[in-house]
Amino acid sequence: MLRHAEPQEGATIQELALLDRGVHAWTFCACGFIVEMMVWGFLFSYGIFQEYYTSHPPFNSSSQVAVAAVGTVGLGIQYGEVLFLSVLFRRYPDYMRPAMWCALVLYFLCLLGSSFATKVWQLILLQGVGLGFSGGFMYLPVMILLPQWFSERRGLAGGIIFAGTGVGGFVFPFMLNSLLDKVGLRWTLRIWAIMTCLSTGIAFFGIRPRVPVAKYRAGQRRPLAPGMEYFKSPLFLSFSLTCLIQGLSYFPVSLYIASFTQTVSNPLTATIVLSLFNSAGVVGQVILGYLTDRFAYPWVMFFSSIGSALAAFFLWGFAGGPALIYPFAIIFGALSGGFSSVWPNAAVDCAGRTPENADITYAGTAMFKGVSAVIGPIVSGLLLEAGKSSTLGHGYGRAGYGAVEIFVGSCALATGVGSIVVAAARQRLAP
Repeated sequence: MLRHAEPQEGATIQELALLDRGVHAWTFCACGFIVEMMVWGFLFSYGIFQEYYTSHPPFNSSSQVAVAAVGTVGLGIQYGEVLFLSVLFRRYPDYMRPAMWCALVLYFLCLLGSSFATKVWQLILLQGVGLGFSGGFMYLPVMILLPQWFSERRGLAGGIIFAGTGVGGFVFPFMLNSLLDKVGLRWTLRIWAIMTCLSTGIAFFGIRPRVPVAKYRAGQRRPLAPGMEYFKSPLFLSFSLTCLIQGLSYFPVSLYIASFTQTVSNPLTATIVLSLFNSAGVVGQVILGYLTDRFAYPWVMFFSSIGSALAAFFLWGFAGGPALIYPFAIIFGALSGGFSSVWPNAAVDCAGRTPENADITYAGTAMFKGVSAVIGPIVSGLLLEAGKSSTLGHGYGRAGYGAVEIFVGSCALATGVGSIVVAAARQRLAP
């Protein structure tokens, strides 16, 4: 992904590790999976904290929208800072690994500090802004280095790495719920800070570049960031806007599915449903990633979005208990949660004749997704507040979630339309 200076005369030429295969490539993939799991899996398990904060002092006096802001701010920053970090690491590639370690220390301190919070604004600052900012520095190097290790199997490798979010999202709710019950909020956050620091720190040893990093002397000219012409292309704009709309559909479900389930069922069922929802994303990431290596990714996007829309309209819409909530969590979680596995191949297409700049187009798309990570839950929270505990009629939209369910389904349907636009834009680029 990164440009490297030409080797100096007399320098030793290192033999590169195998591409798409070999111990080093799959070690990178496995370590990337762990980093993804710890950074994103924890963020996507915020539904457990959402329920806890709104039902336990000292935060239960705050509104749901304010408490939800803790999770949405973290997601928004983590997505939104990707472009800045891509440009930064392009110019200073030799500082990328030190930045990862510094970010891990900051992540630990913010998570530890949030265990002492007594106000929602303190949670927003530490568990939201702090974790979001440091988390971006921790996981982005994985995305930057992925194309160095994988080409033909990039979709599969990306799907495996992205599946870390789903694995963490499946296991972490049970772990967090158990810790909250046994040791309380304060020690849950402290234990989690230690566990994240140890596991992610070990994984960092496997996140290494395949191509040797250029060494720069003081005063030596560093590479400049590529131009922003990619962001003007119809393919990039259509793909990124479609991802934004897809995020408006996905994030409200990831945040409110546990609260909805607890309202119509019980806390244990809510934890199981959130875990099923996140773990279904594991299967979705791998399968959709595999399909993008064999079929045009716009049609994988179309299949994912239409299936998600049907699940939201009919399964969640009429859900009044576990009988429909379980299949909704699995189907929507797999199809919508696996959507981002099309990103690596789409980023290369958006970069056109300079695939080495795919990290820039990937980062640009992430900014759009960050917008939806903030807007989607806020809009859904306002719709939920307006709906209160009403039902739309004929058993549709229980517990005041009817407008949210329609909003989610409509955005998923609009994503399907956007996928067709992406297919048309991609066809125009075909030789």
